[in-house]
Amino acid sequence: MTLPQGVGSLQDGQLSDASSTSPAHPLATFFHLFFRVSAIVTYVGCDWFSRSFVGCFVTVLLLLSFDFWSVKNVTGRLMVGLRWWNQVDEDGKSHWIFEARKVSPNNITATEAEARIFWLGLIICPIIWIVFFFSTLFSLKLKWLALVIAGISLQAANLYGYILCKMGGESDISKAAASFLSQTVFQTACPRDFEKPGLEGLEIHKC
Repeated sequence: MTLPQGVGSLQDGQLSDASSTSPAHPLATFFHLFFRVSAIVTYVGCDWFSRSFVGCFVTVLLLLSFDFWSVKNVTGRLMVGLRWWNQVDEDGKSHWIFEARKVSPNNITATEAEARIFWLGLIICPIIWIVFFFSTLFSLKLKWLALVIAGISLQAANLYGYILCKMGGESDISKAAASFLSQTVFQTACPRDFEKPGLEGLEIHKC
């Protein structure tokens, strides 16, 4: 399958119809959840673990940053065969670029369980940070507000990018998100979907 302009190919894995209960990339699956769950646990337990606001703030921010980088550059590529990034050309214009794995019979099989873990982790954690945002406002703990906003921003950015990547770079993100989230939260992400995407006719999305 030849991918159109704006879509690269990844050669290090294959998504097949085979169903398995264990992830094909256990280390990637672990770190996909580790940093984001650790950030949430550290934020919730900051008052118990330490009395240093600055120490807690920096620790959570570092965990969120590690999570953003690993999900954007590593776990998305290994677990679901997708990658996205934004680049600025010589004219100063910003472009969204989406990359989908090229299917090869000799590549590693990714499991349905792995894809389900990826998408549910990607969706649920930003929702938790949104809950933290409102709880911070209502409890008047405004010193934590900047950290919570950073958590929402970093994790929502990855969710936004992968939804656009999964849906073929649709410019109408609200329709793409509504359609995709309604299927993902309650259903298993099927590997077959990645072989026949909405990636046909995909072009670079310009902001």
